[in-house]
Amino acid sequence: MQIAIIGLGRMGAGIANRLMNHGHDVVAFDQDPKAVAKVAEKGAVGVPALADVIGKMATPRHIWVMLPAGKITEDTVETLSGLLEKGDTIIDGGNTFYKDDIRRSKSLVEKGIDYVDVGTSGGVWGLERGFCMMIGGPDEVVKRLDPIFEALAPGVGTIVRTTGRDGDPIAAEKGYIHAGSAGAGHFVKMVHNGIEYGIMAAYAEGFDILKTKNSDKLPEDERFDLYLPDIAEVWRRGSVISSWLLDLSADALYANHDLSDYSGVVADSGEGNWTVQAAMEEAVPAYVLSAALFARYRSRSDNTFGDKLLSAMRHGFGGHVEMPQ
Repeated sequence: MQIAIIGLGRMGAGIANRLMNHGHDVVAFDQDPKAVAKVAEKGAVGVPALADVIGKMATPRHIWVMLPAGKITEDTVETLSGLLEKGDTIIDGGNTFYKDDIRRSKSLVEKGIDYVDVGTSGGVWGLERGFCMMIGGPDEVVKRLDPIFEALAPGVGTIVRTTGRDGDPIAAEKGYIHAGSAGAGHFVKMVHNGIEYGIMAAYAEGFDILKTKNSDKLPEDERFDLYLPDIAEVWRRGSVISSWLLDLSADALYANHDLSDYSGVVADSGEGNWTVQAAMEEAVPAYVLSAALFARYRSRSDNTFGDKLLSAMRHGFGGHVEMPQ
């Protein structure tokens, strides 16, 4: 298929390159000409301006916007809505608030333009590992885009199938799912990120407790000088708390035992906040997710070793830079 990728940052470039690696035709645009040139070297059709994307594509056009949530995405979708024709599709693969997707979809359908939201997880490793995708939008449009999603997804790989699932693997087993109508994809991804906050916070707090076991505030015979890189390593192998986040923690701890390369001032993408808002709207208790979000706020005025591990994990999976200034 032919698809345009708007925004060639850490994940946008990975999406463009993975699609080309699977035989799809990519038209690429970014405000940074160097980013455009880099993917053009791999075979993409690079264009110097957003408006130029339209003339390089056959109809129906599919435009994937991979930009930070907020004004830049809003402005880009608005501009595209004035350039595209009936039957074309705008895909938002960033971390947009799901209620904005619902609003945009209603506005675009009046112009005959379809809208698909794709919650995309995979970070800077997506090119190599594939992207996990949670999709919202009209059934027929999502089905038309299936070759794109299948190319981007990790595939079944070596993960053992869930007990009771047999026959040909479904899309969810390959790493993508059509969650529902417009907004559903980003809603599922939003909750995914809220859970991510909680898991990361648990690792961070646990390793902080381990590190502080040699404190002079404890009786001398209760102090242990524990080697955290090896603890992370052994937990990766056969433990019930093994995970990719633990893998990233092990990498960071082995490379820099005291994590002095990280500030411990932990940013948030907004999705943890939105998840807690959704929990309040639904009257669902969310103790862990709320505490994990507030811990990130606290880190900006008083950070700990655990906060540095949070920074290290965010850098590991997403390339987020929270280094000492």
